[in-house]
Amino acid sequence: MNKEIAVIFDMDGVICHTNPYHSLAFREFFSTRDLAPTDEEFAQHMFGKSNSYILSHFLKRKIEGEELLQLEREKEGLFRKIYEPNVEPVAGLVKFIDNLKNNGAKIGVATSAPYANLELILSKVPIRETFGSIMASEDVKKHKPDPEVYLTSAKNLGISPDRCIVFEDSFSGVSAGLNAGMKVVGVLTSHTKNELPPCNMYINDYKDLTYNTISQLLDH
Repeated sequence: MNKEIAVIFDMDGVICHTNPYHSLAFREFFSTRDLAPTDEEFAQHMFGKSNSYILSHFLKRKIEGEELLQLEREKEGLFRKIYEPNVEPVAGLVKFIDNLKNNGAKIGVATSAPYANLELILSKVPIRETFGSIMASEDVKKHKPDPEVYLTSAKNLGISPDRCIVFEDSFSGVSAGLNAGMKVVGVLTSHTKNELPPCNMYINDYKDLTYNTISQLLDH
């Protein structure tokens, strides 16, 4: 029986509970443009979505190319400024990642966020050395729910998709993991079970999680 496994983490809402701070940054960004999206609109059209989708949706026109880069820089700069003093991993995460590493699991991160955001988090949460694959929005042509970021992560880690477990918190992210043929653990920081596609397991945090618990997902 193949015992090799890989665990791939999304970042926002999975490594750190960043979504409230993204909401604050987007509110500030949109308020300068006389827009005031509701919490419900944010939940539906922001969490787990790429900036090109979010900006195009709320600004009601296609945002692409140089304009996208410019607006993205503005919004993500706001996010980092707001979030920088508040960076904190989801409870139990660092211990869980150490436990995975000590059991020989391969570990990666696959986020739809830009590298600068990932850098901010990896500068504060001591997990960078454990990652055999690091992927951000700049690394893919197709964003989640397309499986590209997860399939490429598996390739980077030298492991087949059916031996991978993905940790995700958003509809598009869970869909991306399932579309890649991987097992998915739903992290309920931003959404309820009913708001996500069916996952193989659900968690609120990592406090009771071990390598043994999750490796069983691959043996069923």
